[in-house]
Amino acid sequence: MASNTPLTDKCFPIVVVGAGVFGLSSAIHLAKRGFQNVTVFDKQPYHKTQYDFENGCDAASADYNKIIRAAYGHETWYQDLTFDAIENWKAWNESLSKGQNLPPGMTDRDRIYVDCGNYHLGDAEGPNLFEKQSIENITKAGLGHTQYLFTDAKEAARAKANGLGYAVDPFNLSKDGKYQGYFDGIGGLVYADKACRYALHLAESLGVKLVLDRRAGSFERFHEQNGKVVGIVTADGKIHEATLTLIALGGWTPTILPEMDGLCETTAGSVAMLQIPRDSPLFQRFSPENFPVWQYKTRGGADGNLYGFPIDERGIMKLGYRGTKYTNPQIQSNNKVRSAPITKWTSPFITGLPEKSIQVIRGFLDTYMPELRQNGINITSTRLCWYTDSFDNQFVIDAVPNRPGVMVATGGSGHAFKFLPVIGKFVVDHIEGIQSDMLKRWQWRQLKEGEKPHNELMKGLADQNALQKVRMSRTEDLMLDNMSYRSKL
Repeated sequence: MASNTPLTDKCFPIVVVGAGVFGLSSAIHLAKRGFQNVTVFDKQPYHKTQYDFENGCDAASADYNKIIRAAYGHETWYQDLTFDAIENWKAWNESLSKGQNLPPGMTDRDRIYVDCGNYHLGDAEGPNLFEKQSIENITKAGLGHTQYLFTDAKEAARAKANGLGYAVDPFNLSKDGKYQGYFDGIGGLVYADKACRYALHLAESLGVKLVLDRRAGSFERFHEQNGKVVGIVTADGKIHEATLTLIALGGWTPTILPEMDGLCETTAGSVAMLQIPRDSPLFQRFSPENFPVWQYKTRGGADGNLYGFPIDERGIMKLGYRGTKYTNPQIQSNNKVRSAPITKWTSPFITGLPEKSIQVIRGFLDTYMPELRQNGINITSTRLCWYTDSFDNQFVIDAVPNRPGVMVATGGSGHAFKFLPVIGKFVVDHIEGIQSDMLKRWQWRQLKEGEKPHNELMKGLADQNALQKVRMSRTEDLMLDNMSYRSKL
């Protein structure tokens, strides 16, 4: 394991680069643990943009919503950590409802966490291996009563008796009273932008300093002395000294830390949004009170790994697709090829999604939610959401080898957001020299010879899913397609 000397003097300056899930959580737990000189830097002026992707924020954490699920197959460490995170999400909701320390622009009517549960659907009649393992391990944890297999008529009846009738057949697939699918009654969703706004405000109220600015908060390079990193230089040319610098920049981390080659790579998931008018009969149909979070063909390869949400208070329904992960390989200054984020905010060429993504998303909508297009509702906006995948899908929280003074918290691999309230405590444990099984799992590592990776990384320009090689669909073309569809009805 890479290591820094544990910090015992809590007055030493600590710089956190990145105000997403890892950075915010780390800052909160550093302050709670008594560290008195913590500063978070980010190029996004989040006080103004409020973590709204449509307002210029392109970090993965800047989103409409994220899944909260306890179903983790054999990975019970994430399952149990989800239980812990949910208790914290509930506490954040309670704090809001009592009007305690409200973030600017939020009221006691806001909520961050919605416990509408997770409905799993696939082509097979019963659950797949991942889902079977999830049910088994959640049951071992004493929560088997929250799991429902709707292929059993008694389970469907039990769900209805428990007030979960909306989750029994959310896509209206029942035939002759026979249902399908698996419902995990634990979790649901969090509104990601509100969660980040709450966490940012909480960090600030705990004494964390924030520098959120396109130049003053933008990381330019490390500040080094005598072979050690002793802070950062921001885009405005200012030096910010630090005893420890924590890099938590999500998809931008691998290009800043080339040491991560082979351990982590930046990949894009595909996200599509549909706007449902408030006066539409589908507004209530797809509200969180009447519709669950869903996952389609979990661990199902290129034609699966699709997920979606009920609408938010604005009537926006979001779908995501990670069955195909895209890269944007770029030749770096040292001639090494690394994938780097590219969004509609950084390039005029990103006007939609890869055709494969649209094919899968459109196919699902037309098969399982045909009433949307029948009511004139189609995809209204899209985005590429850039994550940092590790080769084994595990997080990375450790010191950076051969880079004294630098630590990293990354490798979210598309599933870290649910741990926003709790992941930072492991960062602080590492800083203080406290060891745990979790930190051993998330330590710096390399793919072992003969080991099969969960995610194949560093294919570079040869990657068939590099954006330079895939055909893109424009969002405008989807609207034209919808008009053609409507004319045939």
